[in-house]
Amino acid sequence: MRVRILYFAATREAVGFSEEERELPETIATVADFAQFVASVHLTLASRMGSVRIARNERFAEPSERIEEGDVLALIPPVAGG
Repeated sequence: MRVRILYFAATREAVGFSEEERELPETIATVADFAQFVASVHLTLASRMGSVRIARNERFAEPSERIEEGDVLALIPPVAGG
């Protein structure tokens, strides 16, 4: 299945670009699967994924949520502000 992946803030800096389209392997079915996959493809993300939230189609997703063809998945690191 093909998805669009958006990278924000520190995740964008880690991979070097803000978005990509990617064909996911058939074994990737859930948000948790996707998190492991993207960390294996972009090794610079591996150590950050524990604190990264994933949004699916503009809302935060649960790890068990299923991914579907054409989804937009966003990697959102923690944000600090003042």
